[in-house]
Amino acid sequence: MIQEFLTTNQSEVEAGLSGLVSANDPARLYDPVRHVLNSKGKRFRPQLVLCAADAFAGNRQAALQVALGMEVFHIFTLVHDDIMDEADSRRGRPTIHVKWDNPTAILAGDYLLGKASELVASLPDTSLRDGLKVFNDAVRILCEGQIRDMEFELRADVTLDEYLLMIDQKTSALLQASLKLGAMTGNPTSDDLVRLNQIGRHLGQAFQIQDDLLDLTADSENWGKPIGGDLISGKKAFLLLEALRLERQSGKGYFHGVQERGGIEEDEVDSARNRMREMGVLETAKRSVIFHSEQALAELSHLPDGFGRHALSALTQKMAARVY
Repeated sequence: MIQEFLTTNQSEVEAGLSGLVSANDPARLYDPVRHVLNSKGKRFRPQLVLCAADAFAGNRQAALQVALGMEVFHIFTLVHDDIMDEADSRRGRPTIHVKWDNPTAILAGDYLLGKASELVASLPDTSLRDGLKVFNDAVRILCEGQIRDMEFELRADVTLDEYLLMIDQKTSALLQASLKLGAMTGNPTSDDLVRLNQIGRHLGQAFQIQDDLLDLTADSENWGKPIGGDLISGKKAFLLLEALRLERQSGKGYFHGVQERGGIEEDEVDSARNRMREMGVLETAKRSVIFHSEQALAELSHLPDGFGRHALSALTQKMAARVY
């Protein structure tokens, strides 16, 4: 039953995204927008909205519009991230700034942000004001996280704790907003919203650390990006920062050299992965994913018992177990 519910959610979200934009003129705006809306994705954020709505007896139709809004907002962040990262592809397809150009990508992203806000405004009137504050706070917090991430590129002294704070802002904030907005289509208490905030934080930590781990260990055919891309670019993600932390305990080593060089060559990826495995870095990342997933599940157990709560638990376990 739960898998059927999640599959139905996925189908309705995909159909909603495909039919979201009917305008064609100017084509240079709407063609790129459709290009990213029709790209396949995991749709975790809209799933969180719809599961939370069910857990709190929310309005399904309103929740579906909010779910679309949160996925459109997520897609907006990816469009602008790709510009900043100069990424050539996303989900196996050319990025907008590559297929068109940077100004077009910026404007397409701006359009998507406006569309996301419009969809989130489908909340019931009784929760609309508070819901828009949740949404706007998420926008602000995510921008703060993105700035931190950019500043990390200029620093050689980034700590793992600073990185985890950045995850809270850049990843968890959107998951927290998805859960709270879904619940707000129904009847949550203020205590419920605080608990959903905690669940979203742990989910964000688990999701991003798993993402960092998969960047080095995923099946390249399904991952859709170069394996080891974070290390190749010298990105200060969980694995590199943990390796640097361990090296500081015994003196500088290989990964301090990687940081000083600004990354590694593609043919060094296998060797770097083996070094991290021997150091226990990969195992530490796996344990962190498990810890935060278990914390989320523990918090979930206090939500109203019912189908929506169990669907959220299943979704949490699915997120932690993903392999791409």
